[in-house]
Amino acid sequence: MAKIQKSPTSQKPLQLNIYNDQSALPIRKRLISQIVKKIFSFLQIDCKEISIYFTSIQTITELHLQFFNDPTPTDCISFPFDKDHLGEIFVCPAVAIEYAKKHNLDPLKETILYVVHGILHLIGYDDLDTSSKQKMRRMEKKCMDHIDSLL
Repeated sequence: MAKIQKSPTSQKPLQLNIYNDQSALPIRKRLISQIVKKIFSFLQIDCKEISIYFTSIQTITELHLQFFNDPTPTDCISFPFDKDHLGEIFVCPAVAIEYAKKHNLDPLKETILYVVHGILHLIGYDDLDTSSKQKMRRMEKKCMDHIDSLL
């Protein structure tokens, strides 16, 4: 697992780039910003910038095909950069809505879970084998519990 420099306080405010090019679920950028900052504080992530894109099924499917040779839609794709710009996370709320309907869940919470999942990938968590997947799921739960008051 890659290690990201951790510090209780960042020297410079986090530049959080939030883009929304989908219409399946209303995205409140202020809420996303509060959630990400709270997660960064909880995980003691110290970086200068992160970019989060809320995108359509078509766009996430194209990215999945282009970068992972998989022509199916997916929930979240993350691209790590470096210690200054942690990376980019692409999240598909339409996938979250579909999953939430099937499992009687809140689509917004499911979408936020995908953001958390992407952040965890960017700091080195993985879910390729059973053991690492279990670790990631436990940390996802801790993060979601930590931000529950915002949702």
